[in-house]
Amino acid sequence: MRVEDFELISNRRLTRDYFVIDLLGKGRLEKILPGQFVQVRVDNNRDTFLRRPISVYDVDYENNIIRLLIKEVGKGTGAIAKLNTGSSVNIIYPLGNSFSIGDKGSKSLLIGGGVGVAPLFLLARSLKNKLLDFKFILGYQTAEHIIEIEKYSELGQVLITTDDGSYGHKGLVVEHPELHEGDCDRIYCCGPEPMMKSVASIAKSRNLFCEVSLENTMACGFGVCLCCVVETTRGFINTCTEGPVFNINELKWQI
Repeated sequence: MRVEDFELISNRRLTRDYFVIDLLGKGRLEKILPGQFVQVRVDNNRDTFLRRPISVYDVDYENNIIRLLIKEVGKGTGAIAKLNTGSSVNIIYPLGNSFSIGDKGSKSLLIGGGVGVAPLFLLARSLKNKLLDFKFILGYQTAEHIIEIEKYSELGQVLITTDDGSYGHKGLVVEHPELHEGDCDRIYCCGPEPMMKSVASIAKSRNLFCEVSLENTMACGFGVCLCCVVETTRGFINTCTEGPVFNINELKWQI
């Protein structure tokens, strides 16, 4: 774990709610695993004392760049969205655990909703590098909310759902036929908790390995503040240090 100032070299608005920032490190980056996150300090604003936890979207080790896909939801992410190129951004990284990678021959389904699609990109890159089969199911409210589909499509097959049917399969990600009938033995999921619980229930009914990445509030990122605790078969534990990725069999979800 390192605390380091990065230079913001790109701030790209994708939609009304989503944007991507590229952060340039001053030296060689620490190894970042798919599913890990960073804690971003929001400076010069008395209303944003706490750091914001952001999943790592992508990493360019050759050029020392960390890429973050962010949804603007409040004062903290709003302040980050307004940062100009050349700004200094202090982050703590890499934090948390990571998705586990299957063995040779495994077939994975990567399911994301909203900003939960972010950590799946780095996971997909890792799966592709290991020559493992996978597909995406990415869910959005409408076609206008779809983000970075071209980048995801460069890595693997992308199946899209929209609530109103304006693009892809009409309905929720949990209603896509691929989840119920597709040929896979592993599921990875990140998004709103109700969606992840539904995916977990389907995975259990099909006896499939399933990991989810929780989006609990994480103020510190290293297990001190205790605001991100989750109930598991091991008791109440910190999402930021023991997670954010959990096997669904560990979680005390009512499924």
